Amino acid sequence: MRLWVCIALLSVVLCASADRPAVVQAMVRAGHFVRDAAGGARDMFRAYQDMREANYKGADKYFHARGNYDAARRGPGGAWAAKVISDARENWQSGVSGRGHEDTRADQEANAWGRSGGDPNRYRPAGLPSKY
Repeated sequence: MRLWVCIALLSVVLCASADRPAVVQAMVRAGHFVRDAAGGARDMFRAYQDMREANYKGADKYFHARGNYDAARRGPGGAWAAKVISDARENWQSGVSGRGHEDTRADQEANAWGRSGGDPNRYRPAGLPSKY
């Protein structure tokens, strides 16, 4: 009896590790994308919170680049979330903040730099506490 139970469990394990159907693989990839996107949104929010907490003049580009960098490192879902959030934020701020197109362009440059894997420290201002 124990032998048959062991054989049954072994066959279940072997079947579970076999190639999955294409539909299941697509669902798994979609799940990874959603997980990465949620994590990327958290990374962007954490960078925003740090920017607000630091309240350091001239550090916004650094936090833009850092949030995008952290999100994009998660994978395609994180990079997608970073782009959507960055574009939405810049579109909203460009009409509200009054800082002008030049500031929006510089923010988008920092966003793209971070998303492409560039070192966010390129935008780090001198004197920003090491906590960030």
